[in-house]
Amino acid sequence: MIKEAEIRTFVRGVTHYFETSTQQAASVGSPYLVTDGKPGAYDYTGIIGISGAREGVVYFTAPRGMLTVLLMRMQETDTSDANIMDLVGEVANTISGNARRDFGKQFSISVPTVVAHDAEKVTTPHVRSFVIPINWRTHSAKLVVCLE
Repeated sequence: MIKEAEIRTFVRGVTHYFETSTQQAASVGSPYLVTDGKPGAYDYTGIIGISGAREGVVYFTAPRGMLTVLLMRMQETDTSDANIMDLVGEVANTISGNARRDFGKQFSISVPTVVAHDAEKVTTPHVRSFVIPINWRTHSAKLVVCLE
């Protein structure tokens, strides 16, 4: 089961990502444990597999509108599907990479897998998931942490 301090590591990773990439803070809602069903997903999801001392997945999921504005804030004018998919994978990878610094070398992360327009394909291991709600400007996204 994931510890509160570990959740805080991911919360810091989210806030740091938005502050450095967009120069605009994201607010993070209260993390919660999914007790029933799946954590769910938006239009685009970047999934990172975790292995080593911990096993599971971490994923960042967001609607197209948020990712489009995020690209524009980063001075990127190409808001094609391919670029949005690259971005959602990069966000997941960056946040997981930052967590790896706290967790150490025994926390191995995979390259991101990106799922677009098919929330049913976003699956988690049979471990309870924590959802970290993210609000940035008028948009909502979430980081899901599912570790054994």
